Amino acid sequence: MKTILSIDQGTTNSKAALVAEDGRVLATGSAPVRLSLPAPGWVEQDAEDLWSSVVRAVTSCLTGTEAEVVGVTISNQRESVLAWRRSSGTPIGPVLGWQDRRTAEWCSTSLPPQTDAVVRERTGLRVDPMFSAPKLNWLIRSAGSTVPLSDLCVGTVDSWLVWRLTGGAVHACDAGNASRTLLFDVAKLAWSSELLNLFDIPADVLPEVRASNGGFGTVRGLGPLPDGVPILAVMADSHAALYGQGCTQPGMAKATYGTGSSVMTPTGSFVAGDSPVPSTLAWLTDVPTYAREGNILSSGATLAWTADILGLTDVSELVALAAEAADSGGVQLVPAFSGLGAPHWDRSAQALMIGMSQATSRAQIARAAVDAVAHQVCDVVEEIEAGDDLITVFRADGGATASALLMQTQADLLRRPVEVSDVPELSAVGAAQLGWRTLNPGASSGTPSGDGGSGSAARVFRPLLDEATRSQARANWRDAVARSRHLAGSR
Repeated sequence: MKTILSIDQGTTNSKAALVAEDGRVLATGSAPVRLSLPAPGWVEQDAEDLWSSVVRAVTSCLTGTEAEVVGVTISNQRESVLAWRRSSGTPIGPVLGWQDRRTAEWCSTSLPPQTDAVVRERTGLRVDPMFSAPKLNWLIRSAGSTVPLSDLCVGTVDSWLVWRLTGGAVHACDAGNASRTLLFDVAKLAWSSELLNLFDIPADVLPEVRASNGGFGTVRGLGPLPDGVPILAVMADSHAALYGQGCTQPGMAKATYGTGSSVMTPTGSFVAGDSPVPSTLAWLTDVPTYAREGNILSSGATLAWTADILGLTDVSELVALAAEAADSGGVQLVPAFSGLGAPHWDRSAQALMIGMSQATSRAQIARAAVDAVAHQVCDVVEEIEAGDDLITVFRADGGATASALLMQTQADLLRRPVEVSDVPELSAVGAAQLGWRTLNPGASSGTPSGDGGSGSAARVFRPLLDEATRSQARANWRDAVARSRHLAGSR
């Protein structure tokens, strides 16, 4: 059987999946990626470890299968960046993770005053250390005079994977990943010389930007995969999940529950502005598809942190413990471990837990962590709908959707059904579907769920909570967020 090998490189794991043309996942492989926290607010990974995890995941996926691989696709963690030597491919310094905030002060003190306005007009985003440009500037300054610019490559994680997969033959990224750098003009679909100047980044060190299905060379030297297999498509992971969910029209939205969360909904066009839920480029094929997206910095990470402080083995134990409590008993956890992302965009906000008493149980603290994930998604949805973008279909994917408690809480707080994907590898499948459509433009390739595809959601959670209780829960959450921001004097 012909298949596409889809690589999904995430924050904590690299995964690989063999995806048939009808969307079925025939085999998978996975390998962990180490995360380093060398200083408060610093989040790093080792570039060679990241690449090694991809090789191990692919090898595991392909072992024992006789399927024919006709193409490779990539989905990847966004905004994370790295630098390497063009001559040897040797990494220069660490991968700076998307959660990394070492450039927060630089963003607020060192950029020209017009930068934020120009960034919003050209990219739809706002200046924030989560995005790539400040981190790219840091990497280039750190390289200093030790590496001549002629030998320097920098880029997002997809560009590193393409470089390694092609044996250094191609230095390119897809337009969706480029749109998350603060350097890419999403209307003109090109690097912006104005933004490059503002962030002091030479154009020559950046990857070439290609359409998401524009072709990225051929594979060379990837373990059991034969040389010459084409790299058909590249998508940022959240964008690939949107594609895989079949959310291709305005009014449809998805939330991906990973280390952080992404809430994204397609829009008919790019609209620059100062919305707390900014516009972005979802993917580029023959035409661009734009979207609005709110990025939440800590969701799955919140559950893992809470499990750790409660002495539990993993997140599954945490959600089981949380289910023992009817509610949080008034406990509110605001997981602003590196500040708050959308829609607050306040990196000075402080993590807090309030509302505890001597009667507070471990189960109620666990429940507060689950509630915090759902509340943060609600914050973004409410901000989106404060404008003209009414969401009528809401879909969910990602590891944390395995928790029925979290998904029911999400439906209750959103006051609408939540359709949960039955495909764990949704980012990989979404990228693979774009790959199949690239190979067979006239064919109808399957998607794992939704109006745009051939499948259906495995579970649908409908709201059960009465409105008075829901409204009070939301009010209590908003008060806790305000306190979190007030701690740093940022209100």
